[in-house]
Amino acid sequence: MSATVPDTGQRWRCGACGNLTRFDVTRTRRTTEFWHFDLAGDHRVEESVLRAESVEQVTCRWCGRSDAVEVVTRYDAAPLETPLETS
Repeated sequence: MSATVPDTGQRWRCGACGNLTRFDVTRTRRTTEFWHFDLAGDHRVEESVLRAESVEQVTCRWCGRSDAVEVVTRYDAAPLETPLETS
């Protein structure tokens, strides 16, 4: 099953432990690359085009669960502020 990748208005959150920042992501990428070889035979990639990408699994780095990671909006992921009491 392919995991959902967050866009710019979203982020991942672990529903089990609350982690927002550390995830192990297993993904498969298919690319077309232009390789430039020098006369010694060493190469460097000068151009890379992403043809397809599939995120297979996202695992929380803190608690190790992959079944609890969810995509939430960045606003919803922010901790709730507690109002200060005045006396």
